[in-house]
Amino acid sequence: MTWEVRSRNGIWLPQIDWHLDAHYPAARSVITHAHFDHVAKHDRAICTPQTAELLGARGARAGNVEPLPFNRPLKISPTAELTLVPAGHVLGSAQALIEHSEFGRLLYTGDFKTRASGTVEACAIPVADVLILETTFARPHYVFPPAEETMARAITFCRDALAAGEIPVLLGYSLGRSQEILHHLAEADFSIMLHPRVEAVTRVYQKLGVKFPAYTSLAPMLAAGHVIIAPQQALRSELFANIEPRRTAVLTGWALDESSRYRHATDAAFPLSDHADYPELLAFIKQVNPSRIFTVHGFATEFAATLRSMGHDAWALGKTNQLELGF
Repeated sequence: MTWEVRSRNGIWLPQIDWHLDAHYPAARSVITHAHFDHVAKHDRAICTPQTAELLGARGARAGNVEPLPFNRPLKISPTAELTLVPAGHVLGSAQALIEHSEFGRLLYTGDFKTRASGTVEACAIPVADVLILETTFARPHYVFPPAEETMARAITFCRDALAAGEIPVLLGYSLGRSQEILHHLAEADFSIMLHPRVEAVTRVYQKLGVKFPAYTSLAPMLAAGHVIIAPQQALRSELFANIEPRRTAVLTGWALDESSRYRHATDAAFPLSDHADYPELLAFIKQVNPSRIFTVHGFATEFAATLRSMGHDAWALGKTNQLELGF
């Protein structure tokens, strides 16, 4: 016997009729975290209490949400239990561990990282028979430097901008990346302003116990002398029309690509990510020790082929898998 897993705008497990991060309204789905591309209006949605708080603060339409704390098993069928364990991606992000009386243990990572963070629960790495693995950065050149090293470069960038009479703007996702940036500015002694969307999420983090340096709400007419943290798309908004002169930097895992600064139309790009890099993916697989692996997102097809060349039973979910002949 084995798990049956299908990709259908998210992942569906027909053996128990549950979805994982379904992108469309479903009868039953796990929501692993509060980024909008993992959320839909479900009849019944399971997520962590932290994710439920963030969904509410962001105005997400997630349907009937049932908070389930980490490491508390929940019976989801006569033969299966669901346990949410930390994913290390953003605050409250979870992996779904499903234990079935016939088919064994299945682990769905959702978006995850195993690197330590001051704003996110530490990632768990449970053993499982089947692993559904997020592979956003599953190419060998995606090896992220320590966050402290990256943020030291970003801090130097900000100091140089301020010394030149410019307003430094650090760009990152309003949920997760921006809070990580703010956390690492604690010892830099900057005056910091937060974009409204970043501030709304940051206040939820603070409510849930995460500590940050002092900040104020973004006020364009008072922005001189401040470091601004904002979402990437904010530069095109009316709010930024009078924030000049400014110097911008995007913080993203894609900064390891030479073209990143030009694609984002910024003055600089620094590699800070809330996803696992290539070495983390390989180390994670070794610790989970699955008998079968399904890859999803990013470089799923080529990473599955790489894993097969290493002797794993690995397949890109919902993709065409080119079989290799061992001549």
